[in-house]
Amino acid sequence: MDIASLEARHLTVAGQDRPRLDDLSLSLGPGQLVGLIGPNGAGKTTLLRLLAGLRPPQNGDVSIGGQSLQLLSAAARARQISYLAQGADVHWPLPADAVVALGRLPHGDGRSAADRHAVARAMAITGTNGFIGRRVDRLSGGERLKVLLARALAVEAPILLADEPVAALDPAHQLDVMGLLRGLAHEGRLIVAVLHDLGLAARFCDRLVLLAEGRLIADGPPETVLTPDRLARAYGIRALHGQAEGLLLVVPWARTQTSEHPREAMTCR
Repeated sequence: MDIASLEARHLTVAGQDRPRLDDLSLSLGPGQLVGLIGPNGAGKTTLLRLLAGLRPPQNGDVSIGGQSLQLLSAAARARQISYLAQGADVHWPLPADAVVALGRLPHGDGRSAADRHAVARAMAITGTNGFIGRRVDRLSGGERLKVLLARALAVEAPILLADEPVAALDPAHQLDVMGLLRGLAHEGRLIVAVLHDLGLAARFCDRLVLLAEGRLIADGPPETVLTPDRLARAYGIRALHGQAEGLLLVVPWARTQTSEHPREAMTCR
């Protein structure tokens, strides 16, 4: 598997009343599970789509391994970057294993021995072998999400970008998926995931990128990002902090009094 990195430089995307992204720069390398966090409307999904090359920025550039994403063909980009979209809506009356096999299309027709091995491995590590032969549109929302995660992993791309990959899962399966993503990152991939659960972000992520109103507020290990001051500034909340089994524990607890002009308050980096 090729090792790749992503670099975003001065990304700007305008919104109707405020920027979705405001001159944001970020470097992301292999071997880490990076959590994109921030309140609703912070720009997390917009940033993820830009990093995937699914839309161009109005200003700025994204490069992979030093080369602009916009110079790569769609197939070449798909071999390097796998994208798991938000939600688990699937309307195809296809067996789950056929959906997972779609992840191999960037490499060919999906029928080679390598393709079959990649599909089998992706389904094994996501626990979706039991869905072989079952129509994906008849699975539950959580089951469909796991099938779509398997499809994303079947690409065997060095970079996986996942938008809320645990949102539809129960707590046990959330732990399973977050553990899987962290394990894949530590094998040498770059995994970037949009997350709303600060407890999971604190426990599993090597690095957190905190956004608010299109701006980068903080970037670093969970213990340096999830501070009381930054959580109050970005989310308007007070959280309980502690440790469990030697790991950071963060539990959102109550709202705080927030500024009427939050952009003026967001000066902490």
